[in-house]
Amino acid sequence: MTNATLDRPTTTDRTDENPRRTPRRLHGPVLAATRIVVAFLFLCHGLQGFGALGGIDGAGTALPVGSWPAYYASVLEVVTAVLVGLGLFTRPAAVLASGAMAYAYFTVHQPMALLPLHNMGEQAALFSWIFLLIAVLGPGSLALDNLRRARAKSLENH
Repeated sequence: MTNATLDRPTTTDRTDENPRRTPRRLHGPVLAATRIVVAFLFLCHGLQGFGALGGIDGAGTALPVGSWPAYYASVLEVVTAVLVGLGLFTRPAAVLASGAMAYAYFTVHQPMALLPLHNMGEQAALFSWIFLLIAVLGPGSLALDNLRRARAKSLENH
């Protein structure tokens, strides 16, 4: 057999029959579920700055209104979490959330110690990388961006 023969897919190579591969039909829903869960967790994180969900100290304390950069970080977290969760302007919102968490990591956590485990920066690092991944991969299914795209396409065709 030649390499060309080996590279050709056969009927047994279909993704739904090969347990070593994730079926393509699951990519959109799994990405959407991840996007929604991560956005919800990020929303909770942002709402703490306003005193919700135990606040910043577990006793309901909110950040002082207008304090830089913490108060504005909470505003940014809430806005980007809602946008990413809805799948609306997902890519730019995810880039903004990723950058905000990278900034938080390097200005708040990293000066305390080099490794995230030692500087309590695991959350910021994970949020930053997950939002970057969402920005690159897109919203998946169940996103308002998909409706916007479909509507724009239908308007072009008419």
